[in-house]
Amino acid sequence: MSERKIKEEIEVIEDQLKNQSVDIKIKKEIEMYEEPIPFAEGCYLVKHEELDLREHQITLKEEKPYQCSYCDKAFSRKGNLIEHHKRHIGDKPYQCSQCGKAFSHNCYLKRHRSVHTGEKPYQCSQCDKAFSHKSNLKTHQISHTGEKPYQCSQCDKAFSKQSHFKTHQRAHTGEKPYQCSQCDKAFSLRRVLTEHQRTHTGEKPYHCSQCDKAFSQNSNLKTHQLSHTGEKPYQCSQCDQAFLNSSRLKTHQRSHEYWSHTGEKRYQCSQCDKAFLHNAHLKRHQSVHTGEKPYQCSQCDKAFSDYSNLIRHQKTHHKE
Repeated sequence: MSERKIKEEIEVIEDQLKNQSVDIKIKKEIEMYEEPIPFAEGCYLVKHEELDLREHQITLKEEKPYQCSYCDKAFSRKGNLIEHHKRHIGDKPYQCSQCGKAFSHNCYLKRHRSVHTGEKPYQCSQCDKAFSHKSNLKTHQISHTGEKPYQCSQCDKAFSKQSHFKTHQRAHTGEKPYQCSQCDKAFSLRRVLTEHQRTHTGEKPYHCSQCDKAFSQNSNLKTHQLSHTGEKPYQCSQCDQAFLNSSRLKTHQRSHEYWSHTGEKRYQCSQCDKAFLHNAHLKRHQSVHTGEKPYQCSQCDKAFSDYSNLIRHQKTHHKE
């Protein structure tokens, strides 16, 4: 279904809902009666001859006849389907007055405002953490119990969050519900779509605090910041080289795989008959002849000929 037809359909349904005014009538009836009169088992809404009983009874039976044409979600009310459709077609009428960010639902805007106020009224009873949203508190509390109630029926994985479970299911179904409006690419995660859209807009919201560089993705900013600290967290397990990011480490490791496959030992020691697959291994070996120990521990007076031995030694300080 085209975006234009979806919008036309939404307008028709909205007009129907305006004429019904179901929720307002329910509220008025509740105010009229001191004791509400039940009309269905377990339900204490009041009787009203003009009340749309069909839509209300659907909620009691948990029927969901209103199916989204973009994804597999279904709803018991037309109004909920309309609100849900806005997420797919990009309609975001609710705008934050402090930063300009826009949302498809008013509830999302209210949740967002806590970013500016810093308010966190939902306190965990088992630790000192607090949250701006009740749903985040409930999700956090599962971390204390270790409970993972969302079990995948196609593999043995289980999840503590329903959102993580739904995202995982797309790995089995191949579903990509998040479509880019400017090209034909689609994504399984909304976050990935947002990052992709910046390739069209050129937006770079993540700014380095130590230089004037900016990035479209937060992960790229974090990698860049390592260039200021000099940290190289990705250590090669076969030599003493380390890298800023995992992609460079993987590229480097391919060189090990190639030479290991051919078995050729190109690097010959000039002082003995030993030869090595990698130059780094030769350099490490040469310290046996020179006695050199260039890798000095910053926390004690020990020094090492091999960088990996230094790293292993430094862990003994961390344990202390």
